[in-house]
Amino acid sequence: MLQPYDADWPRRAARLLAAVEQAVEPLRVAESFEHIGSTSVPGLAAKACLDLQVQVSELPPPELLDRALAPTGFVPTTGSRPDSPGVHRDIPRGSEQVPDEVWRKRLFVCDIEGPGAAILHVRLTASPWGRYAVWFRDWLRAHPEARDRYASFKAGVAAEHAGDADYDDYTRAKTAFFDEVQDQFEAWGRRR
Repeated sequence: MLQPYDADWPRRAARLLAAVEQAVEPLRVAESFEHIGSTSVPGLAAKACLDLQVQVSELPPPELLDRALAPTGFVPTTGSRPDSPGVHRDIPRGSEQVPDEVWRKRLFVCDIEGPGAAILHVRLTASPWGRYAVWFRDWLRAHPEARDRYASFKAGVAAEHAGDADYDDYTRAKTAFFDEVQDQFEAWGRRR
């Protein structure tokens, strides 16, 4: 499941983000494009599936966003089951108090079972998750000891859930690490 860090991941992410940026530009809602997740942290083992994020001022109607992204290879996903975390909304977390609708999002996948696997999170700019994803990435980059603790934690969780039929079990299990370090990376991110 987890692979050693691959220096090609950032290059692949940049190519995909450039295509996504060009595709959604006519919608005039995109405000930032980021490579997030474990593949964005040098030295961190990860699934060979890139996590990308677009923050938007408003979520376009599904049919418009789906049509705009189709040429990039990204298609909407429903997750492995109806309550899959992070598909239609992020699970609220962190210290920011925001209206419930801010957690809404769209999730897209590209070549999810292939060598070009990628996930695209389309989040509202007002969503704390969008900031948290970037802060967590940058915090891990700046704190190698935290990166290594996360790598060890992920390896244990991956081994524990290797035979699970439901991939969401691995995703939910990783939440324990975020719960442990949320205050640290959030405080660090706010100081930058």
